Order: sequence, then structure tokens, then C-alpha cells
Amino acid sequence: MITHFQNARLIDPEAQTDEIGTLTLRDGLIEAVNAEAPQGAELIDCQGKCLAPGLIDWGVKIGEPGERHKESFRSAGLAAAAGGVTTMIVRPDTLPPIDTPESLEFVTRRAADAPVNIRHMAALTRAREGREMVEMSFLQDAGAIAFTDGVRVVADTRLLSRCMTYARGLGALIVGHPQEPGLSKGTAATSGKFASLYGLPAVSPMAEVMGLDRDLALVAMTGARYHADQITVAASLPALRRARQAGLDVTAGVSIHHLTLNEYDVAGYRTFFRFTPPLRSEDDRIAMIEAVAEGLIDTVSSFHTPQDEESKRLPFAEAAPGAVGLQTLLPAAMRLYQQGGLSLPQLWRAMALNPAKRLGLAAGRLGAGAPADLVLFDPDAPFVLDRFTLRSKSKNTPFDGARMEGRVLGTWVAGQRVYGETA
Repeated sequence: MITHFQNARLIDPEAQTDEIGTLTLRDGLIEAVNAEAPQGAELIDCQGKCLAPGLIDWGVKIGEPGERHKESFRSAGLAAAAGGVTTMIVRPDTLPPIDTPESLEFVTRRAADAPVNIRHMAALTRAREGREMVEMSFLQDAGAIAFTDGVRVVADTRLLSRCMTYARGLGALIVGHPQEPGLSKGTAATSGKFASLYGLPAVSPMAEVMGLDRDLALVAMTGARYHADQITVAASLPALRRARQAGLDVTAGVSIHHLTLNEYDVAGYRTFFRFTPPLRSEDDRIAMIEAVAEGLIDTVSSFHTPQDEESKRLPFAEAAPGAVGLQTLLPAAMRLYQQGGLSLPQLWRAMALNPAKRLGLAAGRLGAGAPADLVLFDPDAPFVLDRFTLRSKSKNTPFDGARMEGRVLGTWVAGQRVYGETA
């Protein structure tokens, strides 16, 4: 099957270009860029709209097993396709966690229900309890793409150092959540005048700095490959910069919510704005945008975390943290583009190319031979978000009722249209 996109605004994160051109797909791969239409090809006129690599959303929570009422692989896949996400990198924080080859095999089979690509991370410690290392080699053989305990910090430094040493021998990637667990336990906001005014249990931004400093020291000691899942405060950036300059194999990510929202959004105790880590100051938000533009922060993800109504309709400090984000990642990112903070190639470098490079995936590119995983979107199309139109089972989004821009017109996975007019 041959498909030829013409009159497309090609967003190339590798070349960092944004220009009109054509793209030809054949047998699930990109065959050529800016070539003539092959005879017999299906022609798609993009009418000047943007055509880019499909998003790779790193850190997606699925409710299988244990919480299928919150999200299934099928519902998450439909939401991803509607949001231009062609690959989901799924977290292991399920009930029970994905900490054995057998449990990984189960979710791998279940993931066949989804219309998009799915790769799985496995737990770093058994039951995510921070007491005993998982069978990392067997899990890697079973398909684990990285190892993480999610938002549960491994407090035992000796155990974490052993995990890193073993991971280095396997070439495995460890994903950490930089927080000092004692300081951050039981908190729901960032410390400051606003949290005090609202009477919310708060944590200092230094908890993130302390957690990151510890992890980076262990990386220096062990030589492990390490990715910090969420860097959210400006005070963390110097340590990250020093680690890069020292040649450590370290990357870092940030959530789209920490790039587009700040601590004042929790006014009125709206629990859809309850996150881990909590929303930060406006100065921190701006610093994170600048770090993404510079390339100091490598990846931007939604950290899709579905929660049911019962989990959110509680006092702010008691409500479950997190928000759905598969379908809102792209329009939320368009806020950064429309405000001039980040260009489209810079955004796609962080949301597609860099995750693919860090995880060893062939996707995230527009070059010949790359997988034909694509999103066609209008960055300027305005709409008001209604959370009940989202395809996720759970509807906990902070953008409910918000005026947004950026509409996905079509999504292709391996050259097959999975969302849009003919999907």
C-alpha cells in the first residue's frame, strides 16, 4: 500500500525544520520526503496543515491489571489515536505491579487490543516496595524497555546502587522519580505563601533537588543509564547540567502540565489540578520551558494518570493525584507554541524524537526508512474542551472547559490510519 501526502507542512524534529513538502509511505514505512507521487498511490491533500511524527508518550498509566474501570488498553489506545500519540510507554504501577516476566507477558498480550504501539516498563523492585531487586535480566528478555518504581522512591540507597550496577551490566535504563521521600510524604502543594494561605500540606522544591542529587551521585558511582521522569523546579537544573558536562548517561523529562499550569491553578481546591510532584511557581514553569528549548530537559510527556470520580471528589490533600493526558498532550503543547516559548520542531524533538532515541525506538522521525507513525493536525484550530468527549474511561483533566488550540485531523500507525475521516 502506497500513500502520498502532498501540500503538507512537514515538522521535522531531526532537521529542526518546518516547511511545506510531501511525504510518501509504502508498506508501513516512510519511503521518501519531497518526492513525486508514485503511480497508484492514495493521495492525501493536507491543505497546508502540519504533518509530524506521531507522539511518543512516556509514562502512561493503564488500569490493567487491577483498575480496568479507570482505563483499559483499548480505551487508552483510542484516546492516544485521537490525540496523535502513536506509541505509549506504559508504567508498571498496576495492581499488582508488573514485576515478573509472567505479569509482563500478560499486559503485552492485553496491549494487542490497542490501535497504537505499546511498550512496557517494568518495576525496579518487587511489588514496588523498595526492598528487593526484580529479575531484571528476565524482564528485559520478556520485553521490558526500562525499569522504574514510578512515583515510589527507592529510599534504600544501597539497594538502588545495586540496581544501577546490575542495570549497567545489562545496558538497561533506570527511570527515577527525583524526590526526597521523607520531605514529600503526605504533601499536596509546593511550599510558599499560596499553599499557606490555602492550608495545604506542602513540600519544598528542595525535596526534588535532594532526590536528584542523590540519584546523580549514584549514577556517577555506578555508570548506569538514568532518566529523571519529571524535573519541575529551576533549582534542579544546575545539577542536571553538571551531570551532562561530566559525561554521565543522564536524561530528564517534564510533564506537559508543569509546562502549562502553575501553583495558582489549584485555587478553589480543584482536585483535577492535584499532581505528583505538585504544580510549581510561575518562575519554575518558565524555567522548564527554557530548559526544553535549550535541550537540557529532553522529553515532554502527559504522564497520563486516569482516576475515577470517587478518587477525585475528595478534599484536595486526600484526592488521588494525576490527570488523563493522552488526548490533551498535543493541544496543551500548542499553548507553548502559540505563546512563542517553543517552536513546533522543538516540541516534536521533546515529544517524539528524544523519547525514541533514549528508548532505542526507530520512530519519532520523518526520514526515509522510519516507521510510518504520523499525526496530521491543525495547530490553530480553536475549541473548548469538554472532558466527557475524551475517549479515556476516566475524565479527570485540568483542561475541562478550557479554550484550546490544536486539533488532530488524522493519525497513522505503520501507515494505517487509526484516527480520522476513514479510520
